[in-house]
Amino acid sequence: MAGYSDPINHAFAFAAKHHDQQVRKGTRYPYLTAAPNVAVILARYGQDDQTLVAGVLHDVVEDCVRDGYTAEMLQRRIGEKFGEPVLASVLAVVERRYDDEGIELSHLERKEDQLDRLENADQCSRWIAAANHLQAGGTLLADLRRTDFPESVWSRFTAGREATIRSYARFHARLAEIGFDSPIMDEIHDVTDALNRYAGEETRSG
Repeated sequence: MAGYSDPINHAFAFAAKHHDQQVRKGTRYPYLTAAPNVAVILARYGQDDQTLVAGVLHDVVEDCVRDGYTAEMLQRRIGEKFGEPVLASVLAVVERRYDDEGIELSHLERKEDQLDRLENADQCSRWIAAANHLQAGGTLLADLRRTDFPESVWSRFTAGREATIRSYARFHARLAEIGFDSPIMDEIHDVTDALNRYAGEETRSG
């Protein structure tokens, strides 16, 4: 099981600098809280240092991809500092802005593209994606449980409530289809099920 290491510490410091002024959409909470939570999830399941480093850097790389970084720019910013395998593992599962032909993808197409690429991703990449989805879903669920105004939480999501919940369910189903059978799948299922129940309660009360 991974513990403290210089590469992990370096990744945390790098992510902290990158996310320094960022807050979670619609909140005052620092965005940086996501990276340690992903690392904790990966460590709980005994993943190695390389996977933890990649997990910590997931959102950094996704931000860079969203901002239009070229392969050369990503190599200089991430690959040269943390190694090509780390960069490749993250790139395999982050949402892309453009497809292989350079065509810009819509919000829905980005989600579908990410699911499609899971089939050819290695186990490290699948673990990164699984931990990231569990962290994001768990955070969403915690936010809903803390508020008296659930619509203020759902309004953060471009796709809306139903589509957001559906995306978590589709992610779980896709991982199951390609044979990813770690116990983390039970956690992702439980979070998705809880989000469904919570949304159902909101609908009935509304």
